[in-house]
Amino acid sequence: MKFEDYRIADEIKLNLTEAGFKKPTDIQYKAIPAILKGEDVLAIAQTGTGKTAAFAIPVIDLILKKKSSSRSEGIKCLVMVPTRELATQITKVFQQLSKHTKVHAYGIVGGVEQDPQIAKLEKGIDILIATPGRLFDLVNQGHIRLTDVQTLILDEADHMLKLGFLKDIQDVIKYLPKKRQTLFFSATIDEQIKKIAYSLVTRAIRIQISPNDRVAKNISHSVTYIQMDDKRFFLERMIRQNEESKILVFVRTKVRAERVFAALERMGIKSVTLHGDKDQENRFIALEQFRSGDIHVMIATDVSARGIDIEAVDFVVNYDLPEQVENYVHRVGRTGRGVNKGQAVSFCSPEEKPLLHEIQHYLGNPINVLDMSKSEYEETINFTEDTNLDLSSLMKEVEEFQSKKKKPKKK
Repeated sequence: MKFEDYRIADEIKLNLTEAGFKKPTDIQYKAIPAILKGEDVLAIAQTGTGKTAAFAIPVIDLILKKKSSSRSEGIKCLVMVPTRELATQITKVFQQLSKHTKVHAYGIVGGVEQDPQIAKLEKGIDILIATPGRLFDLVNQGHIRLTDVQTLILDEADHMLKLGFLKDIQDVIKYLPKKRQTLFFSATIDEQIKKIAYSLVTRAIRIQISPNDRVAKNISHSVTYIQMDDKRFFLERMIRQNEESKILVFVRTKVRAERVFAALERMGIKSVTLHGDKDQENRFIALEQFRSGDIHVMIATDVSARGIDIEAVDFVVNYDLPEQVENYVHRVGRTGRGVNKGQAVSFCSPEEKPLLHEIQHYLGNPINVLDMSKSEYEETINFTEDTNLDLSSLMKEVEEFQSKKKKPKKK
């Protein structure tokens, strides 16, 4: 089946063609008809399989049809997401797919001035994509009314509920009409989250695209065993051997991100960091530098694993293994998106082997091991251009980074 066979507006079909969409992915094929019928949906599918378009296409069509038959104003669809980056990404998809229509989508996030957002809201929008914090700020200030919302969408639902947004979601529902459509979309879900999700919907249709491997088939992922203090040397070699490739590096903490950034800087390698201690403007700048290819290496924490949707990420490197096993799926899913091929490699230190065991148990399959001889290992250490191998200096970097955080900002 092709998109042109769907009973959706011609304008949306034109937008799909311009975006290069020809036929639906599995999750789109199963979700679009159910959403068009007005059903509540709980959908689980791998990262990178087109979940955003799976709800954006039918929602835009439903709003467009209602716009032509009535003059009702107000927000018709609310999309709640856990991170600012994800809100920005989903907004772009909605705007792309509604381009030739009169349906207007807009995203609001915290960390930036609210006045431009208020001005845009006052002009009138149909679809609002928001993070909980800024959403509640503007609701409480009276700038957002949710009484006309017909569809509530929770994207990365498992992440939102685990981050403790359940009360926020329940509070939002109080502002919404009782008769509405509710859609949950996520790449992973456990029994506890599933139970919560079903408590918030009415007779939801469950759609699950779950092949034997939780990792998409076009992603080649492997693990190699490296001592914790040697990881930066192996990252350096990988970058130098793939200088034109986009490489997304995941670390466990904000401090680790800055340490790796400093190590690469000593090696003469440009990179950017993305984590919670950076203000929103700098996060946007870092993402754009990486997206455009001005800088080929980005170092990120897990908070970003859910919101980065950048074309042609060639490699994902798990510099540190994630402490939450499902984050492995979200991390490696940043490469090999859509029809593209991708590669992911994890650096596992001896102390991280229990985490590796948990991840493999969660995946249901062992991860391919890249064996390395002693001579190959030593060759990589000797390969480095890091002129500062002294551990005390590295610890000093951490102290300097932490002291910068504690300094009061100039007003």
